[in-house]
Amino acid sequence: MDNSGDLLLVSQVVLFNHKKSFDKLVKKYQSQIRRFFLNLTLGDKELSDDLSQETFIKAYINIASFKGAARFSTWLYRIAYNVFYDHSRSKKLSNFVNEDLNEGIDFNFDIYRNLNISMDIKEALKILRHEERTAIVLSYMEEHSHKRIAIIMKCPVGTVKSYILRGKEKLYNYFKNSGYDHAKI
Repeated sequence: MDNSGDLLLVSQVVLFNHKKSFDKLVKKYQSQIRRFFLNLTLGDKELSDDLSQETFIKAYINIASFKGAARFSTWLYRIAYNVFYDHSRSKKLSNFVNEDLNEGIDFNFDIYRNLNISMDIKEALKILRHEERTAIVLSYMEEHSHKRIAIIMKCPVGTVKSYILRGKEKLYNYFKNSGYDHAKI
């Protein structure tokens, strides 16, 4: 279903309170949102499920505010990002390492899919600041464009690029110091 299909479903929910239309949206996006939270929560399935549920509840409550200027999925990811940010802030989980920016680090994220090191990836993501981790997850694991990430995170595209570059550098150094040689990463 394309964006016009999403708009039709949203319209049915807003105009006719058609809950089955919202169920279709949930079914379409629930796996993506849960995966997004699994990566942000470093594999905490229970927390990811709770945050996903909260995201869809907020989306349902606020669906009339969706104007269609961006894709429905972008709007939904923005809600998910806010849910995670609010959770992190309330639990004071945002004390991550903040290092200086260095240019030119090339990090191949295909290792996430090709090698069986998902636990190492989750550990490595812990060293990133909240914003860096979110940008990395949205870019490399959820495969969103920088422009779309900027909309989701409500920041300029240049800031998104900085978050990604800093995050990649930190991950590169983490893996290098953890015994992965350059050929592996």
